[in-house]
Amino acid sequence: MKLFSFLKPYKFPIVVAIILMLMELVVELIHPLLLAKIIDEGIMQENVEVIMFWGGVMIAMSLLAFITGIVNSFYAAHVSQSTGYDIRSSLYKKVQLFTYAQLQRFPTATLITRLTNDVTQIQNTIFMSLRIMLKAPLIIIGGMVMALFVNVRLALILVVTIPILIFFLIWMMKKGGKLFKQVQKKLDAVNHVMRENLVAMRLVRVFVRDKFEKKRFKDSNEQLMSRTIKALRLMEIAMPVLLLLMNLAIMAILWFGSFSVNAGGAQVGEVVAIINYATRITSALTVFSMIIIVFSRARASAERISEVLDHPSHQDEADSVASQCITEGSLKFENVSFQYQNTYRQTINNVSFSVRGGEMLAILGATGSGKSTLFHLIPRLYEVGEGRILIDGRPITEFSERELRTSIGFVPQDVFLFSGTIKENLLWGKPNSSFNELKEACRDAQIDEVIERLPDQYETKIGQKGVNLSGGQKQRLSIARALIRKPKLLLLDDSTSALDVKTEAKFLHALKQYECTTLIITQKISTALQADKILVLEEGKIVAEGNHETLLKQSELYRRMYESQARKEEVLRV
Repeated sequence: MKLFSFLKPYKFPIVVAIILMLMELVVELIHPLLLAKIIDEGIMQENVEVIMFWGGVMIAMSLLAFITGIVNSFYAAHVSQSTGYDIRSSLYKKVQLFTYAQLQRFPTATLITRLTNDVTQIQNTIFMSLRIMLKAPLIIIGGMVMALFVNVRLALILVVTIPILIFFLIWMMKKGGKLFKQVQKKLDAVNHVMRENLVAMRLVRVFVRDKFEKKRFKDSNEQLMSRTIKALRLMEIAMPVLLLLMNLAIMAILWFGSFSVNAGGAQVGEVVAIINYATRITSALTVFSMIIIVFSRARASAERISEVLDHPSHQDEADSVASQCITEGSLKFENVSFQYQNTYRQTINNVSFSVRGGEMLAILGATGSGKSTLFHLIPRLYEVGEGRILIDGRPITEFSERELRTSIGFVPQDVFLFSGTIKENLLWGKPNSSFNELKEACRDAQIDEVIERLPDQYETKIGQKGVNLSGGQKQRLSIARALIRKPKLLLLDDSTSALDVKTEAKFLHALKQYECTTLIITQKISTALQADKILVLEEGKIVAEGNHETLLKQSELYRRMYESQARKEEVLRV
C-alpha cells in the first residue's frame, strides 16, 4: 500500500518503539514462569528465600516494563503524528494540482473528510499498532510457545482453540472493512449537507427553509448512525465469541490439570502458569476485537486516501517548458471546442476570434451560452478539447502555467474574498506590492474612498467570503486584486454587474491607462459600447461579431437585447 511509504522517514523511532514493546512483551511472557517457580519451589516447599528473591525479580521486571511502556508511547505518538502530518500535506498538495475537471471527481465534502477524519484514523492505527496492536499477536504466539514449554499436554488445548479464533477474526476484519467504508461515505454526505447549510445560511433564512434543511441533515445523520451501528454490531460479536471459547479452554485446562496434578503428570505451578498464559492470551484476543474495528476503519480510510493520491493530476510543465513571457497580450481562438465531462453537448463549439494587444472585447450572451467557460480556457483551468488558443502568436501550451497565469488578471463571476484584512486580500494579486501600488489599484477600481472611510482602512478585517461588505464593494476589491499585478490580459467575468452606471464608467475610463488586453463578460449594452469589438454567444457558438453599429444591422439577437435594455431605461427615466 502506498501509505506505507510515509513511514520510511521514521524508521529509527519505529525500531525503537518496537524494541521497547518487545521488552514489555518479554516481561509479560516470563512472569508466569517466575510465578510457577515461586509456587512450586517457594510456597509448596515453604521456602521464604525463594519467594522473596523471585518476587523481587518480578517487581523489578514490572518496573522496567512500566518505564519502557512510557517511552514506547512517546515514540509511537511521534511516528503517528508525524506520519499524519505528511499524509495530510501530500493530500493537500495533490488536491492543489487537480484541474477543475478532476475536482469534480471528488466533491469538497469528501476531500475535507479525507483530509481530516480519514487521516486521523490512520494516525490512531499507527499509534495503537506500535503501542499495543503488534504486542497482541506476539503475546498469543509467545504465550502458546511458553505454555508448550511448561506442559505440552495442557498447552495443546490452547493450540487447538486459538487458530479457530484467529480465522474467525480475519473473516470479521474483511467484513468490517466493507462496512466501515460505507460509514465513511455516509460521513461525507453529512459533511456535504452541513457545509452547504453553513455556506448558504442567509439564503436558508431568507427563504424560510430552516425546517427543510433540518430534515435534510437529520436524514443524512440518521443514515450515518444506522450504518455505524450496523458496523459496530457486527464487530461487537467478536468479543462474546472470543470470551466464550477462551473460557471453555481455561475450564478444560483446569479440569485436565487437576487430573494431571493428582496423577503426578503436572505440578500445581505448571497449571497456574498455563492458566496465566491463557488469561493473557484471552486479554490479547479481546484487544483483537478493538483491533478489528480500528484496522477495518483504517483500511477503509487508507483506500479513500490512496484513491486521491493515486488519482492522476495535472502537473505544471514549468520544468519542461521554456520560460515565456506575455508581452503584447494579443489573443486568438482557432476552432476551439470544449465539453464538460458527463455532459451531452459541447459548451464551446468551434469558436474562432482574435483580439489585438491593448484592445477591449465585450462578450454578451444568455445564461449558459458558454461565456464563463471560454474565460476558464484561457488560463488553462480547463484544457481545450479541440482547436487551440494563442497568446502573442504562440499556443498557450508553450507557456508554463505559472508564467501564463501570472500575466493574467482574472475577476470571476462569483467573487471570493478570504478571511483576513483588505490588504491581505489585495496582496493575493501581487504579494510583493508596495502600499502605493495597492492604493493605485484601489483608486482605479473605485474602491479607495470606501476603504479610507473604514476605521482601520486597509487593515480592516473581512469576514468569511466578505460577508461584511456589499456586493459592489466585493466586486471592486476583486477588480483591484486583479489590477495590482498589471496584467497583460484582464478577464472580467460579469464583474461590474453590481456597480452603478457612474462608478462603472469611472472604472472603464481608468482601465484605459493599463497596457493590457481586456475581455469583459457583461449583460449591459452600455458596457459593451466601451469595447473595441463585441462577441455575441449563443449555445457555445459565436452568432455575431463586430462593433455596435454592425451588430445592430446584422444580428437579430443583439438588436433584441439592445431594444430590451433601451425600453427599460426609458421606463426608469419616466
